[in-house]
Amino acid sequence: MENVGAKSEADGGQRLLMIDDDEKLVALMREYLESHGYELACAYDGHAGVEAALSTEPALVILDLMLPGMDGLEVCRRLRQASRVPILMLTAKGEETDRIVGLELGADDYMPKPFNARELLARVRAILRRSDAGPGGDDSSVLRAGPLVIDSGTRRATLRGSEIDLTTAEFDLLRALAASAGRVLSREQLLQRVHGEGWAAYDRSIDVHISRIRQKIEDNPKKPELLKTVRGAGYQFARPESS
Repeated sequence: MENVGAKSEADGGQRLLMIDDDEKLVALMREYLESHGYELACAYDGHAGVEAALSTEPALVILDLMLPGMDGLEVCRRLRQASRVPILMLTAKGEETDRIVGLELGADDYMPKPFNARELLARVRAILRRSDAGPGGDDSSVLRAGPLVIDSGTRRATLRGSEIDLTTAEFDLLRALAASAGRVLSREQLLQRVHGEGWAAYDRSIDVHISRIRQKIEDNPKKPELLKTVRGAGYQFARPESS
């Protein structure tokens, strides 16, 4: 992991929560993240992590999946039942099944251990930048695509008048697809639109997030009418009939 260095860029003092039983790693990450302007609270087991996340409402949770007592998957499940807080999972290298399950439970992104502190910081910044996007400029526009209305200023989406409960990653993917209604977007294009150029992310994560979005917007997720798969090419949000 990158050595902790001098403060180089202030990030606004946002409070993060790290749930990990590796006290040495947590101490190193606290020093590193605080050197970049963040506050880092910590919890060393799943039960304490859930309590801390729900009582302190951090801007983002860094969640290890291997925890004593209550594992990270159960922590993720419980947080998603009560909160939209962005979740960045930490997983053992090569544990693909856990990553997929974590994403299916609503995590926004993942990183395998061991990781580089600079990359974790970049991912934290990217997730917070998306989740904190507020009114002003293009972010305040309201996008309408058939029965779907997406308000980028408030980061709320409704379908036929009913609000859709979306995670940060799901909101960004749905907005990207709806903004290009009728066009096919590849996984690589979606990764660029959600994370930015040059982002090396877990490709299967797009498929998992799409599956979760379908569960929330389709009458029959197994036969999607709004969010379609174009085999070998990517995904397409159906163009509204009136357009």
